[in-house]
Amino acid sequence: QVQLVESGGGLVQPGGSLRLSCAASGSIFSVYAWYRQAPGKQREMVATLSSGGSRNYADSVKGRFTISRDNAKNTVYLQMNSLKPEDTAVYYCNAVSLLGARIYWGRGTQVTVSS
Repeated sequence: QVQLVESGGGLVQPGGSLRLSCAASGSIFSVYAWYRQAPGKQREMVATLSSGGSRNYADSVKGRFTISRDNAKNTVYLQMNSLKPEDTAVYYCNAVSLLGARIYWGRGTQVTVSS
């Protein structure tokens, strides 16, 4: 059973930091990513991490967010610094399985940056 479970969301003041976690299980994954969706907006890619270690970020978060993983714990992280009110969204963990290239999604975790 493949499962992605996000945690670490919450309420933070502008300029603050949060670290999101995604516990992955049930498969070996080739690509990890974080997406977010704000009310009234389309879901957008925030950060990606390939099996080779390459990282890509949305322009809006570049320099502020960092995606990483702990292979021993099968966990992917999104470190978010210098948070802005416009970062408020539901953040989703995304992963592509190595076998079959299936795409999986977590249920999401709410991040709210107050003004």
